Amino acid sequence: MLRIAKLPIAVFALFIIIFPWIAHQIPTIEHYPDIMVFAGIYCLITIGLSLLMGYAGQISLGQAAFFGIGAYISGILTANYGMNAWACMVIGMAVAAAVAALVGTPSLKLKGHYLAMATLAFGIIIFIIFNEEIEWTGGPDGMSGIPGLSLLGFEFDSVESYYYLVWGFVLVAFIFTVNVIQSGTGRALRAIHASEPAASAMGVDVSKFKIIIFVYSAVLGSLAGSLYAHYLNFINPSTFDLFFSIKLLIMIALGGMHNIWGAIIGACLITFLSYEWLHYFEEFEVIVYGAILLFVTVLLPDGLAGVPGIVKGWFRR
Repeated sequence: MLRIAKLPIAVFALFIIIFPWIAHQIPTIEHYPDIMVFAGIYCLITIGLSLLMGYAGQISLGQAAFFGIGAYISGILTANYGMNAWACMVIGMAVAAAVAALVGTPSLKLKGHYLAMATLAFGIIIFIIFNEEIEWTGGPDGMSGIPGLSLLGFEFDSVESYYYLVWGFVLVAFIFTVNVIQSGTGRALRAIHASEPAASAMGVDVSKFKIIIFVYSAVLGSLAGSLYAHYLNFINPSTFDLFFSIKLLIMIALGGMHNIWGAIIGACLITFLSYEWLHYFEEFEVIVYGAILLFVTVLLPDGLAGVPGIVKGWFRR
């Protein structure tokens, strides 16, 4: 049975708690908590995507669409209709779940690159809707005036407060996902990944589990989108394009698709590359991402999360 130690989770939680304090002690990285807010938002998406691709073996190129659904539903309902932001986040997750079930029921019957093409088409359709429905979404110019979040009179109006909010959601999602992986559902998913016919022969309802995980990944993506919208107070369609879906794949490939820690590692590294380290390359940034993906695919098939296992193997020899 798959085991994930509790000590690394406790150490990780402690690091998240003290990181803003550490960053404020070092002037050159005092802006890192702001980048970590985005890293946490992307971690929510990659946790669901890792479960979908790494454990269930289902390829999805449409996660940016669910990210956008959450962002736009929260943005439209709060900015245009003055609804409670938390209620809008729940509505966004419910809509994303319904859309995922509707799209996933026929799409998840496909396999391999056919499934990838189906989810790619879905993502492109949603992106076009974001661009063309100017009255609702603001079109290519985006929409502004999205309010921030508050809870019981406390305003999440600083980087540190939003940092703890986002990473609180990440820790809850991470722990919940770890429990899913170590449950009967997790074993069913790994069986599906290994061989769908064999899993079906052993009594696993393949279609049901594939749709459940697809819906779960969509819900996490929608939650991330809502948090993104309320943090920036502005969104536009370019954030939710095909390249972002590809970047999400690079995140979990870099971190390790078959290890839930890889979702965290890859999301954080790629976020820092995007926001902090790769802006010097300007239009050549895409080439760097391609080189990273090629390097990981050839030399580190299990991603960075698999490096400790490789090192242990060296010492055993």
